[in-house]
Amino acid sequence: MNHLSGMDASFLHFETPEMPMHVGSLQILDLPAGYAGDFYEDVKRYVASRMHLADVFQRKLALMPFELANPVWVDDEDLDIDYHVRHVILPRPGTWVQLERYVARLHSGLLDRSRPLWETYVIEGLASGQMAIYNKMHHAAIDGQAGVAVTKALLGDSAVPAPVKLPRARPRTHQYQLGMAELAGAALSNAVQQAAKIVKSVPATLRAIVSVVYPVTEDGKRHLTLPQGLQRAPRTPFNVAITNQRTFAARSLPLADIKAMAKRSGASLNDIVLAVCAGALKRYLDDHNVKLARPLVAGVPISLREAGNTDPNNQVSMMMVSLCTDITDPIERLQAIRASANVGKKLTGSFKAAIPTDFPSLGVPWLMSGAASLYGRSRLAERLPPIVNVAISNVPGPQYPLYFAGAKLAGFYPVSIPAHGVALNMTVQSYNGALEVGLTACRRALPDVTDLADHVVHEFELLRGLIDALEPKAPAVAVDVAPAAKKQSRVRAPAVKAAAQVPVKRSPKRSVPQARARRAAS
Repeated sequence: MNHLSGMDASFLHFETPEMPMHVGSLQILDLPAGYAGDFYEDVKRYVASRMHLADVFQRKLALMPFELANPVWVDDEDLDIDYHVRHVILPRPGTWVQLERYVARLHSGLLDRSRPLWETYVIEGLASGQMAIYNKMHHAAIDGQAGVAVTKALLGDSAVPAPVKLPRARPRTHQYQLGMAELAGAALSNAVQQAAKIVKSVPATLRAIVSVVYPVTEDGKRHLTLPQGLQRAPRTPFNVAITNQRTFAARSLPLADIKAMAKRSGASLNDIVLAVCAGALKRYLDDHNVKLARPLVAGVPISLREAGNTDPNNQVSMMMVSLCTDITDPIERLQAIRASANVGKKLTGSFKAAIPTDFPSLGVPWLMSGAASLYGRSRLAERLPPIVNVAISNVPGPQYPLYFAGAKLAGFYPVSIPAHGVALNMTVQSYNGALEVGLTACRRALPDVTDLADHVVHEFELLRGLIDALEPKAPAVAVDVAPAAKKQSRVRAPAVKAAAQVPVKRSPKRSVPQARARRAAS
């Protein structure tokens, strides 16, 4: 029996039918040459043989009586692999747009809390002959950094899966759920431990607050100072109460070019990502004649995880970064974003010790769940001033080819969480020489999220050209893609070639409306 921390449990308590709190990924796979097997059955066998490498695959929730405290994780002794690993065939012709729409539909549904909180879909029918895998897992069980660790448990660096030790036999209790008395006793014991942690953390919390609000100035004295880095966000079409329907779009950018852009401009890779997203959002809002009273503000998740910590729980916070969309020049906007991000990092770093990841939970579940439901149904998100306009996240990933059940990953796109008041989530993940961009949104707020994804590509090309012009052009760095992958890359999201001023690679069967939208955006 493992207790959920206060932060982990909050993702459960804030979940509503309109706001599922699971994260996901879309993987594009190249099957081995001459493969003639049943890939769905192979995937089931592969996953079943490796689930024991990560506890998250074999544990479920045990709810406390009357939801008076956070639930606990218990082993699922009757896991049904046929439920968790499912099979989907796309209708013809199996385009990239069809795949995006189907992933959006799969991402809209809640996970069954009576089972381990994950599902995997094997998707066939792509026009290129490739396979796709869509995974989703509840955020209560995992965050971005821990997700990479879980991914490594299922993904290998060879087409021949490495042998793994068989799981140890676990004694069966033949209990579907724990007893009421056992759960109540565990809740009381955990509440006492959580309260003790809070008491012990009070001195560090107070010191962190004092260092920010009463910093030591040049005269050696402390003076009351309002924290810098807090931004006022404007009202936008993204800041609305959301529905349970999703839209999704994915694109791929060359990581080598982005690293070179960061080096030449003196910015960080994350600054480049924020600048590209800022320019794309500005283009999108201009298309819809939206006039902003102030610059857009992004909520950027940051990790509270210590180096080397791979615990499968949430250790995250958020900083606010101005996207400086009032600045027309992209280079000037990049430098302004860089300055805002540095201030945000400094502010969040000062408060890091004061941010709790665990806290007493007696009475909290029903209170938080009620508040979340009230907030969504009353549409308060459309009446209260927005705190941030969009969520933008950057998750580092492996820079070498990965394999799943013998198939090579040609693409690895994140699928994330929109929320009431923040209907758009822009998440990027680096993988094997590419920066994979995943845009997840509420369908009512952004039905045309593919247009925004195209703007991301065009803004990257524009910013790359402007940064290249800052000094003599450096030799173009090509993305290292195996010839076999190149031959089967037609179904991938339109990818930008590494050489400057080269047009975006298009899917050969792009729909006419999307092609027109791309030409209009450019």
